[in-house]
Amino acid sequence: MTAPTDPVPLAQALIRCPSVTPEDHGALGVVQEALDQLGFTCHRMTFEEEGTAPVENLYARLGTGSPNLCFAGHTDVVPPGDLASWRFDPFAGAVEDGVLYGRGAVDMKGAIACFIAASARFLEQHRPAGSISFLITGDEEGPAINGTRKVLGWLRRRRETLDACLVGEPTCAEQLGDTVKIGRRGSLTGHLTVRGVQGHVAYPERADNPIPRLLAMLQALSEPLDAGSDHFQPSELVITSIDVGNQSSNLIPAEARATFNVRFNDRHTARSLDQLLRARLDATGSEYRLETHAGAEAFHTTPGPFTDLLEALIERELGVVPELSTSGGTSDARFIKDVCPVVEFGLVGATIHQVDERVPIDDLEALTRVYQALLASFVRPA
Repeated sequence: MTAPTDPVPLAQALIRCPSVTPEDHGALGVVQEALDQLGFTCHRMTFEEEGTAPVENLYARLGTGSPNLCFAGHTDVVPPGDLASWRFDPFAGAVEDGVLYGRGAVDMKGAIACFIAASARFLEQHRPAGSISFLITGDEEGPAINGTRKVLGWLRRRRETLDACLVGEPTCAEQLGDTVKIGRRGSLTGHLTVRGVQGHVAYPERADNPIPRLLAMLQALSEPLDAGSDHFQPSELVITSIDVGNQSSNLIPAEARATFNVRFNDRHTARSLDQLLRARLDATGSEYRLETHAGAEAFHTTPGPFTDLLEALIERELGVVPELSTSGGTSDARFIKDVCPVVEFGLVGATIHQVDERVPIDDLEALTRVYQALLASFVRPA
């Protein structure tokens, strides 16, 4: 069997698995078959909790030495939406005019194909002095309960060490190589409720309208949270919903509710941010109920030898000097940062989660070159 050195057929094979979270539909099998061929020792594991769907995961390693460079990512994808809106079947892996189309082409089956192809090319010429590993989950686009976090626990129980990790999320904004993520903002969602007294609009003195008080509270919450930090932009609170459930124009509602999300930097933790928000609400003098849920804490990898190496390789291979960024949403790097330095570098994210998600084949080839260069420089030939 030919070594899997070309990322395009690998990406096509992965796209053809309709692995919408939490379903796998053979996607991890595609990865394992390729890694088995390259001599990796593969471990498949399924995790589940009460009330959650079981999720398949894969950890594979070649070599026993140090350093162990881990490529991490996910084979699960978001739903394709209206199939009729797609130029091609979203799970066909079609190629037209040098562009690969399909759900997951960018986020992030394309990068996983590049991981594998880069490893195959490296191994055609060398045996690693260190180790190469893959941590691939099927639970990143969903609740992220039965995926990367639990695989890391499994590794910890085996006393297996990751020395550095590259996550293949689509980090680039406009051009391949323009952005490397060295961290991510935290995420906190809040549900704010203000109670009042229902009544007729013609007799407002007999009622207690909660809407003005809710609006005043939201105004207080929307004041700037900070001025940013060395590696992060200012934290942002975004109101996503205001609702009173009122279907009548002449009725003062008994309750008003709002939902908001805060993407916060490393000046806060979810706990300290919750306290800050409650202090602002308390200062309005109105009664309220606030429920918060932390989706992730802010984190960053301090720039150093690993980020310096990746920056230099991107510039050498692509002719682009990347920006070190912490923008965007959350990723599974938020779990990996607890065990080793982690950075994210992948494809251009302009079409992720969109109809006609797509990637130029030239970008897949270029990304493979960068990953191969990282292996040669970090793991090193034996």
